[in-house]
Amino acid sequence: MMPMSSGVITLYVERPMTTITLTLPEQTMEQAQQAAAALQRPVEEVLSDLLASVLPTMQDVPDDMQAALVRMTWLESQELWRIAREQMSAASQEQLQQLTHLQGQRPLTLDEQAQLDALRQDYGRRTLLKARAYVLLSLRGGEPLLSRV
Repeated sequence: MMPMSSGVITLYVERPMTTITLTLPEQTMEQAQQAAAALQRPVEEVLSDLLASVLPTMQDVPDDMQAALVRMTWLESQELWRIAREQMSAASQEQLQQLTHLQGQRPLTLDEQAQLDALRQDYGRRTLLKARAYVLLSLRGGEPLLSRV
């Protein structure tokens, strides 16, 4: 159980983790209590799970992407929507498609392979950013993940 008074909550976690005390705004505490009641779970579990879902796991994430993914947590929703809708340029998409097709027909030159690798890396980076943006938007708005795509 958790001690609670006026928006102060101490999280006790069963797994080997750190125990912290948070001071929360009343509205946030009320929202957490409502969610806990609806889920029939303790408030501390709801808050712990929420934090775990908002803060990205960095396993298998390239080093140069880690800070960007964490910073996204604090972006305004408008900026997250911009990231979620961002696409590769039409020229880059076409070049990626052509090089992928060409690779199936013959070995690529070193220059072609380097271009293909760079395009695939850019595509993967954008996909990871878009996925993170959609997750954060869904958590913020309580909307189904892809309701506004």
